[in-house]
Amino acid sequence: HIKGSRNLPVGQIETFTAPANTKVYVICQSGARSKKAYKTLEKKGFDVTNVKGGMMAWRGKTV
Repeated sequence: HIKGSRNLPVGQIETFTAPANTKVYVICQSGARSKKAYKTLEKKGFDVTNVKGGMMAWRGKTV
């Protein structure tokens, strides 16, 4: 888990809400589910980034 992040199952992405100016980053274990989440959030108008390689490639801090 990345500190400050929020765990949201990909099945709940359709109901995700945030202020319009919020930058959203999506990440999963390998990148497959976050790619799906990215596409959904992008269609909803969010400024979204899919973290390439998922948690397997993440080099930052975790909790």
